Amino acid sequence: MTSPTTMTRDELVKLLRRLQLYSTADGLDDFLARAIKQRWPPETLLEELVRAEQRERERRSLETRLRAAGTGRMKPIADFDWNWPKKIDRPTIERALSGEMVKAKESLVLVAAQGLGKTTIAKNIAHQAVLHGHSALFIEASKMLLDLSGRESARELSRRIKYYCRPDVLCIDEIGYLSYDGRAADLLYEIVNRRHGEKSIVVSTNLAFNDWPTVFPNASCVAAMVDRLIEHADIVQIEGESYRKREAEERKKARVTKRSKR
Repeated sequence: MTSPTTMTRDELVKLLRRLQLYSTADGLDDFLARAIKQRWPPETLLEELVRAEQRERERRSLETRLRAAGTGRMKPIADFDWNWPKKIDRPTIERALSGEMVKAKESLVLVAAQGLGKTTIAKNIAHQAVLHGHSALFIEASKMLLDLSGRESARELSRRIKYYCRPDVLCIDEIGYLSYDGRAADLLYEIVNRRHGEKSIVVSTNLAFNDWPTVFPNASCVAAMVDRLIEHADIVQIEGESYRKREAEERKKARVTKRSKR
């Protein structure tokens, strides 16, 4: 009887990688050392291998979804000063951060002047949604509408609309700082309409809904878009003075103090 050919270690690692068993391939020496030291029977060895690969795939999936969420650098919600705004509905925001809002396919509208943390909140909602096992995408309204408006063919446009409709929660940041034409309004309406009652949307804006016609002048779909957006949404108004202004003043004071001590 012919004995099976023995692979070299490098050949075994390459084969493990080809089978996408990356955790075992990267830690093969340690894995085999533990198996020998603890005298694992074949069933235990296979069980430990499967568990290690499952953990690795979950880790890789989380990293991929976090990158896809597009939040970039952000201030953690743990550093958010809830006492600074004069008005803020913390329980509603914390419900969104808990993932319950996304699970219920509901939405959130953050209305606040510039510098009060609505972007930070929206980014953290997207981040926490991913940590709770959901998919998320954070994007500025201007970038999304520019992307959609720039699609020349119907097929390309359809593909990008599906891209923005795919995540479990879509965070559209800063509606209200720029004006858009009727086509952009129609495209935003299409996104809102397709996600309506199906998947969550988080919108941050510096304008009350009554002022949205100034953002989309001459667009006939604004009323219908707002109606669909708020039907399954909580509206949180944040009032107070700008965080960034306060932080700038604190940095200035710190520099003056540092110079005075020299």
